[in-house]
Amino acid sequence: MMKSVKHIACALSAAFCIHGVAHAQDNVEAAIQAAKNYHGQYGAEIVNMFTDLLAIPNDALDEENIRLNAQTIATMFEERGFAMELLEHDGAPPLIYGSLETPGAQRTIAIYVHYDGQPTEDVKWSHSPFEPVLYSRSMTDGGEVIPFPVPGDTINPDWRIYARSASDDKAPIPALLSAIDALRGEDIPFTSNIKLIFDGEEERGSPNLDEYLDTYSEKFSDIDLWLFCDGPGHQSGQPQLVFGVRGVTGLEVTVYGPDRGLHSGHYGNWAPGPGWRLTSLLASMKDSEGDVLIDDFYSSSIAITDADRAAIAAAPSVDDDLRETFGLARSESNNAPLGERILQPALNLQGLKSAEVGDKSRNVIPPSATAAIGLRLVKGNDPSDMLDLVEAHIRAQGYHIVREDPDRKTRLKYPLIAKVTRGTGYPAVKSQMDDDRVAPLINALKTVAGDELVLTPMLGGSLPLYMFEEASPAPIVVLPIANFDNNQHAPDENIRLGNLFYGIEAYASMLTMEE
Repeated sequence: MMKSVKHIACALSAAFCIHGVAHAQDNVEAAIQAAKNYHGQYGAEIVNMFTDLLAIPNDALDEENIRLNAQTIATMFEERGFAMELLEHDGAPPLIYGSLETPGAQRTIAIYVHYDGQPTEDVKWSHSPFEPVLYSRSMTDGGEVIPFPVPGDTINPDWRIYARSASDDKAPIPALLSAIDALRGEDIPFTSNIKLIFDGEEERGSPNLDEYLDTYSEKFSDIDLWLFCDGPGHQSGQPQLVFGVRGVTGLEVTVYGPDRGLHSGHYGNWAPGPGWRLTSLLASMKDSEGDVLIDDFYSSSIAITDADRAAIAAAPSVDDDLRETFGLARSESNNAPLGERILQPALNLQGLKSAEVGDKSRNVIPPSATAAIGLRLVKGNDPSDMLDLVEAHIRAQGYHIVREDPDRKTRLKYPLIAKVTRGTGYPAVKSQMDDDRVAPLINALKTVAGDELVLTPMLGGSLPLYMFEEASPAPIVVLPIANFDNNQHAPDENIRLGNLFYGIEAYASMLTMEE
């Protein structure tokens, strides 16, 4: 049988005694060695198990195949002694729930993975997204197609599997299964009760997840630690453990000029252009360094802690490399570190539309101009309150706000009109980096990754983790194993096999971590 485990890291608690530390480390080191032995001996079998799973299409709207994914995954864990259920909600993919009781368990860990993937545009892929292909290394580094290994073959860690969800987010499943098998193969006991929560519609925004968590709340009441197995490693290529994710919300703003397109020769310098009005409004929201000028925009944000600052300072410096990669001579706020900027709320211009450009450009003053504005939130920011601040700023610039396109009476009454369409959103989630409940996890993962483990206060992306924060007061951490250059959400998504095997070792350390 195969096994797979999710990766984690854990730092020593100050209350540990020397004897306890030695015993815990011996136990975890034995588990890591068992994982190495296992993927060294059964690497081809692990890869083949994974490719069988990747071959099942997993768009959440593909009801037949998403259910086949759920049934296949549930069976895999059932064969390893987990009590498995497919929780159901009308019109939603099943939520896979599993549990495994451990005698003398020190804690209960809940492991979250999503088994759905982004929709695919097959014509943009080098190969069919659900027909996995093995490359000798990354395509962008000149990798070539090679045969999949057979039992007994040695696996090169730089080989890559190309397929939808190879990294986002099916990789944790074979890794966790393999870790379980490795430990059982050498009679190494677990130290925690394990619960599994596998989501089938994360890429659609998990619209039914809160209903699942509420309906089956008794299943989540005793959780001591949430482990979210999703996302990439650090941009340096080193593994990371993440303690938070940003929240998100947004709005669209439309401003108006004449009620019809006007010839710019006849009416230019007389009829106000909505494009100019909109760009002036947008420019009033941020300064030249990228800092937001909206009153109280930063006021509700939880202060950056000393532990956060220490983690940012200790992380590998990637800013210079990223600026070179992205063609930037300078980044915002006088080249402030990326890790620091992510701990502040952000106001982003996602799109801008007013008439046409290029061959479609015309000598016209258009009736309106629209901007799509996105907000990334940090702990303490309420999505609705943050949109209120943006609206207050728009009013302060002299605009009358409406929710529908203005009628003639409104146009004639107010010189400046802005239609604001508010989006939905959710808050950020952030666990304390020095929480004693997370310390064993950090220590376990450091036993795998050593000084290369990056402790990251917050990811720049957003996940609806607030639902789990409401379901249980346990700390939430994100445990990525995928290579950072995995083409997540894009054509030619891939996983580096060295990262997959790292996940097996990391999950083995998590399953055996001690207090």
